[in-house]
Amino acid sequence: MKVKETTELYTTKKKRFTYRDYLNLPDDGQRYEIIHGDLVMTPAPVPLHQEVLLKIAKQFSDFLEKNPVGQLFIAPCDVVLDSVNVVQPDIFFISQKHARIITEKNIQGAPDLIIEIISPTTAYYDLVSKKDVYQQFGVKEYWLVDPIRRSVQVLVLTDGKWITDQEVIGDGSVASRLLPEFRISLSAIFPQLPKSTRNASNEE
Repeated sequence: MKVKETTELYTTKKKRFTYRDYLNLPDDGQRYEIIHGDLVMTPAPVPLHQEVLLKIAKQFSDFLEKNPVGQLFIAPCDVVLDSVNVVQPDIFFISQKHARIITEKNIQGAPDLIIEIISPTTAYYDLVSKKDVYQQFGVKEYWLVDPIRRSVQVLVLTDGKWITDQEVIGDGSVASRLLPEFRISLSAIFPQLPKSTRNASNEE
């Protein structure tokens, strides 16, 4: 299966969108992003996406209450990387060191850590386009969470390039390299499989 063929995101035919164009979009309840000047409209997330997002955000928030080293944000919140790259990551963290990029209206610069929850409609952008943009602008750590595969991949920026630091499928846990004490168990963020499904998996 080719990831790009599964995406249902809508992109405009306009030659090049800028942040100024973005600000003039109608308030129609849709979620828009600009990636390399292309305007992308993302369909509303499905319940599974939201369930996993909230579970991760809760664990991250609990960690930051005990370790106040920065701030956590969830979509929708505009992250303005430059005039032709404006994104709304599912979850992102900004350290105290970079708190200056937090403004009254949006985020003006790259977060330290970004988590995207993959779905069939966003997979191409999360795995290719946004991954490249996040690398370009110096995001230090990128988590790709796939509720369908029940997997989490942690990418760490090393010498300006993404390196896969961890990839866990099914059981186990992943830890942040940026925040070494922050660890998430996959069983805590993904819905429990029906007993019959778990048994079938074990038999295989």
